[in-house]
Amino acid sequence: MDKNHNQATWIWYPDDYEIWLHQKVSVLRQFRGYICPPSWRLDSAYTSVKFRKTFDFAQPELLTLSVQGTYVLHMDGSMTPVPYERRPVTSLLIPAGKHELTVTVYNDQTIPAVYATGGANSCTDNTWEVSAYNGKWVRAASWNFHDICCPPSGFPFSYETVRPTSISTVNGAIIVDFGRETFGYIKFLGAAGKGTIRLYYGESLQEAMAGELAETFDELAIESDTPLDYTTSVTRAFRYIQLRADEGISWRELIHEYEYVPLEKHGSFSCSDERINQIWDVSAHTLHMNMREFIFDGMKRDRWVWSGDANLGFLINNYVFFEQDVTKRTLVALRGKEPVEIHMNTIMDYTFYWFISLSEYYLYTGDIAFIEANYAKMLSLMNFCLKRCNDDGMMEGYPDDWVFVDWAPMERRGELCFEQLLFCRSMETMAGFAKELGDKEDEERFVKLAEKLRQTIFSLFWDEEQGGLIHGRLDGELNQQMLKYPSMFAMRFGYLDLAQQEMVRQHVLLNEGIQKISTPFMRFFELEALCQIGEQERVLQEIRDYWGGMLDLGATTFWEEYDPSLPDELQYDMYGDKFRKSLCHAWGAAPIYLTGKYVLGVKPLKPGYKHYQVEPHLCGLDWIKGAVPTPDGEIVVYMDKSRINVTTSSSGTGVLSFTSEWPPEANEGELKRVSEFGYELILSRLNFQYEIIFRPLIQQSIRNSTTSEML
Repeated sequence: MDKNHNQATWIWYPDDYEIWLHQKVSVLRQFRGYICPPSWRLDSAYTSVKFRKTFDFAQPELLTLSVQGTYVLHMDGSMTPVPYERRPVTSLLIPAGKHELTVTVYNDQTIPAVYATGGANSCTDNTWEVSAYNGKWVRAASWNFHDICCPPSGFPFSYETVRPTSISTVNGAIIVDFGRETFGYIKFLGAAGKGTIRLYYGESLQEAMAGELAETFDELAIESDTPLDYTTSVTRAFRYIQLRADEGISWRELIHEYEYVPLEKHGSFSCSDERINQIWDVSAHTLHMNMREFIFDGMKRDRWVWSGDANLGFLINNYVFFEQDVTKRTLVALRGKEPVEIHMNTIMDYTFYWFISLSEYYLYTGDIAFIEANYAKMLSLMNFCLKRCNDDGMMEGYPDDWVFVDWAPMERRGELCFEQLLFCRSMETMAGFAKELGDKEDEERFVKLAEKLRQTIFSLFWDEEQGGLIHGRLDGELNQQMLKYPSMFAMRFGYLDLAQQEMVRQHVLLNEGIQKISTPFMRFFELEALCQIGEQERVLQEIRDYWGGMLDLGATTFWEEYDPSLPDELQYDMYGDKFRKSLCHAWGAAPIYLTGKYVLGVKPLKPGYKHYQVEPHLCGLDWIKGAVPTPDGEIVVYMDKSRINVTTSSSGTGVLSFTSEWPPEANEGELKRVSEFGYELILSRLNFQYEIIFRPLIQQSIRNSTTSEML
């Protein structure tokens, strides 16, 4: 979040705002009135830091100053403090000539931060330096706190007043319905009387009706005969509320203050199927609800930052909001401070998702500055992993590790093939970043380690007879079970040749005899793997059935898990509790990513969309259209049964890939035939609408294999 603003802004020690904010939000989870802290280490911001700046003025300059915390000023290394008037906003006269000002700040409640404004080159920005008394001076960090009266002591949410869509009475209780999942505070306007109002929240009506069995509830004490306004003290996620008020309590109106981060939808998707359009819209609402201080997993229950969950959230965000500040905050918060003592979120695979998320962030944004700022922490985390490798260079779970993979029955001990694939991709990520940053030694080290591990994976776990990668090895004995996870991630990472891809397609991905995936988390990757082998039409039908099945049950946001085979009364059960399942979970918004990347067919091939591909698929629809955001505007795609339109963004060069039964025509550029039915068109003009006239193939099963998938 380093930004060199041409204006004064609040500055602090790098990563401290994100780490402090993460600590603050991670203890907001409650279960029936009890606090639920996360089961991993929560790091703290540095409490005592020193800021410095050297000024060279031709004449004295007046510096206006505000500091978050208690502080002392020194000039030119003198041990004698510079006096100042002790007010929230004070001023300091800097003499003419060259002088170094230091501001030493202590704050154990929020973060030490400084704001200064004055003459030319005196405003606080990232030309100031800061130290945490660790022998290092580094550039100060900042974000969008540009008002001297609004320090970084919280988070800049927006609020909107929302009124219920209906209020009814059921079994003596008042049931309030806000129409769809929402988040924030409840206000009682003009409440009077003496007693208690009890609020039982529900993402579902059944949960709200369950009273004290609901996951979250509040009590408001009303103690005045004069009408007053009362507001709940804690933000909640809900659609329904059951209200029970003591006798004699009344109120004029109940309203809801919706708390959110204002985000603009730079991406879009629509088509000739209204059910798909509704699924896309609900997906966008689901993700928006979870994009706040960080990308959370779910809004009702955890409100925690999980690395695996966030990985999906980042990818989905790239196709709808393209809001990268939340991505950077989340990645910084997940990593925390040194030393590394255990895996991220205590989960081995979630450590690897963090590396992979950084790789994907760079691919979509081209932001090498953020990668460079976090490179040292990447190295220390990877070295932590390498110290845990066994003699074969593979990783196994330690006693205190959680080897997750997915919510499904499986053996989690030993050398899981799935884990080695993520580990291999993480080392490839490190090799790529080392190359970008000129770290030759580590580039060579990670290239060799990744190549060796990849060879080990396929020599041990590739099963030619079963047509895929087997589950793993425990105590030297191979586990021959065939689950989908390793093969579909090998597909995702580009590790399979064409023959292996076809074997995985037939024997794993489309094999009804293999254990099914039930969570939207892993269904995301399963459906992506199907798209990579040309099964977009099948995937679109899966979206209609699976996500549409949640809509049929009344979902207004998508869930943590959905099993169509369960009866309705069991749909909200999870983790051994009746209403523990999250009904607003970020990973449930997967259709946005799948339609943007594999139906509209837009994806970056080089960092920051400097080179990109557009490969639209009609998928049996009459038409599709949409926009995919990039760092330099949107790429807009339209396709029907005779025409493809692509409007390019303001930078980068694209390649349009498609199939046509007869030779197509284009309004610009030279169409190149690359296979019997496959064509390509270089999209070199910026902010230009290309129009192609073509005829779709009669046999939709013919797959375009003119390009390979490498994320």
